[in-house]
Amino acid sequence: MKKIFNLPARYSASLLLIGAAVFALSSCSKDEGITPRQPAAGLMAFNLAPDKPSVGFTLSGAQLTSSGLPYTGYTGQYLAVAPGSRQLASYDAAAGTPILTSTHIFKDSSYNSAFLIGANGFYRHVVTEDRLDTLRPVSGKAWVRYINAIADTTLRPNVTINGNTEGAVFGTISNFEPVNAGNLAASISVENTSRTITVEENKVYTILFVGITNQTNTALAPQVKFIVNGTVTN
Repeated sequence: MKKIFNLPARYSASLLLIGAAVFALSSCSKDEGITPRQPAAGLMAFNLAPDKPSVGFTLSGAQLTSSGLPYTGYTGQYLAVAPGSRQLASYDAAAGTPILTSTHIFKDSSYNSAFLIGANGFYRHVVTEDRLDTLRPVSGKAWVRYINAIADTTLRPNVTINGNTEGAVFGTISNFEPVNAGNLAASISVENTSRTITVEENKVYTILFVGITNQTNTALAPQVKFIVNGTVTN
């Protein structure tokens, strides 16, 4: 059985699956003597709404997280979920009030990310299939993508990653691209927001441009954060 992608943490035995399903991005032939797994997809959820300090997520009515995710928080790993057409709902965990509901298709054996973005009553789910199965280890390279989740970027700010610049409207999420391992400069042309991070060979990163403009609270001002999605292996 060939493993294509290692996760940074163990999969959650989510209540969203029936029985003890095993989630793996590979298949096993019968002659390997391994019991076929139940179909499953992986889902990582993020709270990138600056005016929502605690957000919960449900999938087709079942809790995805045991407690609310803080602003810029995420599930920490890809959670195993049943594939198919599913209703994703986010809610204000502190107030117990709904925020947004949307429907998405999660393919068997796929990795997916769901971001709650927006502020001041205008919110959006950005859901993407991460296509980690297309990534392969490359000597001296890391894999990086970004999302522009700065809530009031109504124009088309420029995002620069490692010297490469492109326009990115609010809600834009890029594909994973190889970059040289080491120091990586990331910036967006919103209030001179920039940061240099260190990326490691064959690790996979999502850069988060988050916040809301014209803030006196620095915790909510535009900033650059990042998470590690995992590590590419043969």
